[in-house]
Amino acid sequence: MNRGFGGPDRDTHAVFVAGDSQSGACAVSGFKMIRRRNSNLTAVAALLGFCLGLSGVQPAAGQVYLPDQGFSVEVSPTVRSVLPDPWGWEDRRKWYRDRGVTFAGILTTEGFANVQGGIRRGAIFDGKFEGIVGVDFGRLAGWNGLSLFSNIFQTHGNGGPGRSLINGIDTISNIEALPSIRLSELWLEQRFWEGKASFRIGQLTTDSEFYNSQYFNVFLTSDWPTITAEGLPGGGPAYPLSTPGMRLKLDPTPNHSMLLALFNGDPAGCGTRDPEICNRHGLNFRVKDPPLLIGELQYRRNQDPNATGLASGIRLGAYHHFGTFNDLRFDTLGLSLADPASSGVARRFRGNQGVYAVFDQQFYRPAGGDAFSGITGFLRVGAATSNRNLNDFYLEGGLLSTGMIPGRPLDQIGAVFLYSHISDRARGLDRDQLLFSMQPYPLRNYELSFELSYAASVVPGWTLQPNIQYVIQPSGNIPDPNRPFTTEPIKNALVFGIRSTLRY
Repeated sequence: MNRGFGGPDRDTHAVFVAGDSQSGACAVSGFKMIRRRNSNLTAVAALLGFCLGLSGVQPAAGQVYLPDQGFSVEVSPTVRSVLPDPWGWEDRRKWYRDRGVTFAGILTTEGFANVQGGIRRGAIFDGKFEGIVGVDFGRLAGWNGLSLFSNIFQTHGNGGPGRSLINGIDTISNIEALPSIRLSELWLEQRFWEGKASFRIGQLTTDSEFYNSQYFNVFLTSDWPTITAEGLPGGGPAYPLSTPGMRLKLDPTPNHSMLLALFNGDPAGCGTRDPEICNRHGLNFRVKDPPLLIGELQYRRNQDPNATGLASGIRLGAYHHFGTFNDLRFDTLGLSLADPASSGVARRFRGNQGVYAVFDQQFYRPAGGDAFSGITGFLRVGAATSNRNLNDFYLEGGLLSTGMIPGRPLDQIGAVFLYSHISDRARGLDRDQLLFSMQPYPLRNYELSFELSYAASVVPGWTLQPNIQYVIQPSGNIPDPNRPFTTEPIKNALVFGIRSTLRY
């Protein structure tokens, strides 16, 4: 699934999350992008060269906490650490912050080269600039517990490596999206019960809070998982699309959380057409589609920075969509959809559901380190109803080393795999196609991808991240669409990439 993190900085994307322990803020403003489609490699080189020339100024680091709302906003670095500040932007930012208005941004640019397999060899360039605003009405107007959050992003480039080069179902880049300016989230949240509960309403996404690991944000493939992206209408309310909804969160103890959310069930409402085109600017505000209900229980321990034990966490979740869904193999008469006698109209089912679990574990915590230091790992697993979901079993796991290289306390290196099993029902249709056509036809079974990534902190606020990805059986072993006169499947792909992230 190549719709993006976006998610909880599903990469560097989720930068402000009210009420959550992991939050950050990012990017640099006023940056002119090179967007000539015929000069992708030149654009990447020019961008990185420009950034290298600006990295010599010492940063002013720190964090600002807004305890009433739970905002934790990184201000490391200020704009002076990356760009000159002749207009006093940081002084103005502090003035607004003292009055409860916090803003931030992030500029992510990246280049990828597919050197083997996929649907096309070649190189592409893409990027995303995101602007974020948070308002603490306690500071601004004396209304304690009430906050507002909004983010808007502009995506540019060639549409992303998954769409342009690989044609798989797992994520290659979590910022991938068609070029557009799009409203993402816009919501109000009221905290109550002495700050142990909150209610949020507005334009929301699921992937900002649900189905996430606290340790997967560094990876380019960390995203709303394939099983929900492929199984829900429009990919579900997840980057780059959002939809109206409401969410209740309870934190009865520091170690326990319960979340329950109800969303409009389709962020685009366009059937089989590309949802990013149907809701290009995030302004559809659909409210009449069958809803999506999702809930999650969380338990964590040793998350406090002063704790000495190994940090860990577990999240258990389930979701149900109240719409109707097509059978992947049979028509309304019980015949295979590949049968020439079939009506061609798939059998319909009411509802779609799935369950999932996320496990986080710190394996080594250096002396004085926090829950995110040392060696950590995560595992995400999900299952969904097989007869109406292309991906009925999903497994993802990774290992991450943070601050373990001498002299490089902020650098991270890690590896992750993503496994998406193609449902038996979909594979059965392939067998029927083979039987009725009497022609060779590949049977779909799974897609498996690997990522090796190194995030190097050049200066606080600027990260360069080379990575390598290998994709086995893109889209689960489907015929290559660029070879219409054969049924030869898409070949395994080898992708090299580099990402630059500037934060303000």
